[in-house]
Amino acid sequence: MRDRGAVGPAKRHILVVDDEPNVRKVLGALLEQAGYLTTRAAAASEALDLVRAQDPDLVITDLKMPGMDGLELLRRLKEGFPEIPVVLLSAHGTVEAAVEAMKDGAFDFLTKPFDKTRVLEVVAKGLGQAERARREFQGPLAGGAPCGLVGGTAAMDGVRRLIERIAPAPSTVLITGETGTGKELVAEALHHMSPRRGAPFVKINCGALPETLVESELFGHERGAFTGAAQARPGRFELAHGGTLFLDEVGELPPAVQVKLLRVLQDGMVDRIGATEPRRVDVRLLAATHRDLQEDVEHGRFRQDLFFRIRVVEIKVPPLRERLDDLPLLVEFFLDKLSRRLGLARPSVGPGTIGALAARAWPGNVRELENAVERAMLLARGPSLGPEDFAIDAPGEPAGAHAAAPSAGIKGAAREAAATAERRLIRAALEATAGNVTRAAERLGLSRRGLQLKLKELGLRSDN
Repeated sequence: MRDRGAVGPAKRHILVVDDEPNVRKVLGALLEQAGYLTTRAAAASEALDLVRAQDPDLVITDLKMPGMDGLELLRRLKEGFPEIPVVLLSAHGTVEAAVEAMKDGAFDFLTKPFDKTRVLEVVAKGLGQAERARREFQGPLAGGAPCGLVGGTAAMDGVRRLIERIAPAPSTVLITGETGTGKELVAEALHHMSPRRGAPFVKINCGALPETLVESELFGHERGAFTGAAQARPGRFELAHGGTLFLDEVGELPPAVQVKLLRVLQDGMVDRIGATEPRRVDVRLLAATHRDLQEDVEHGRFRQDLFFRIRVVEIKVPPLRERLDDLPLLVEFFLDKLSRRLGLARPSVGPGTIGALAARAWPGNVRELENAVERAMLLARGPSLGPEDFAIDAPGEPAGAHAAAPSAGIKGAAREAAATAERRLIRAALEATAGNVTRAAERLGLSRRGLQLKLKELGLRSDN
């Protein structure tokens, strides 16, 4: 077959959310004619799943929608994805509400019927803000630290040395570690320290997509390839051409997609769904998982040949409980970062605070620590943060109940404390969602399958 050749640079990606099909069609067509890539969602809940999976550069959402409305979607996006600008669509009677929403973090608003020139102006400005925000919002990827990773423990030094050695090579890398340890940040460091740093860094969360969409998202599709494929669309491999593709939660890939992924890695050729000819791509693949893929291979859940292909080099990111000496550096880093982002005066850290934090299990690792620091800053009772500002024990649970028992041995106590804390968090999420596993997984930052495995591991049950 004839090689279709290399694809061009990645387009900026915009998510359009509206319950009216005609609005989605017209607005999507306008943006695509202007050179943007679009994804369209009919509901806010669908949009949240797409944001997690696709990481768009900007979101345009209707204000009034059945179920979750645009304001609630805005709040959810600002909480979980503050670097993504959100533009609201409002009818004439809701302009005041749209203006009010800008106080809650909306970038701008557009009125219906919308003016084409105005739409493109707002989008261009929003994307400019997104670019600046993405450079600033990097979690513990700090510009002054080696490899951009905060921490001075031996464990983190080992991670940095490995990054420095393998970043220049085109080899695939498997990044492993618990949820919230910073696997995505390691992938970013590998890309930014590689010769591909000026090319696209494209990421996709394999666990956040329905099985029916994974193949299309990765490999693209032609017009008419399946119901709803109104236009041809490049997949993530094509969008990452010349750069790096990061597959987060790679262990969640369906078996059929694993086969197709293996072929791309072997031949460098992508087959869009419905296409008659393959397309050549030049992509470095980075993959991450919190699961034991070796165990999945043994149980037939993951292909052995694909496992060997993606694990040319493995980087294991340590959990926070194994690098507690980094707590002071991480807390100081988050205080600096969050004070700028929240527009608050930077508090100091009071006596005994670091010791109290070190006694906690931190099942959510560095991500949980950042959220705890943000919460403490917002609810602080004074200019200095004390242990009481970080107290988030469950109702009826004595303070410090989740701390490790020293008599159990450090590692054993840490594992026991982590399991106890995980059970508490999972039970709370299930109670808050009336036992709905899908919604509980969303709250916990896990895929549905990941939460089901965790329920089994911890001996918990759910009927949904």
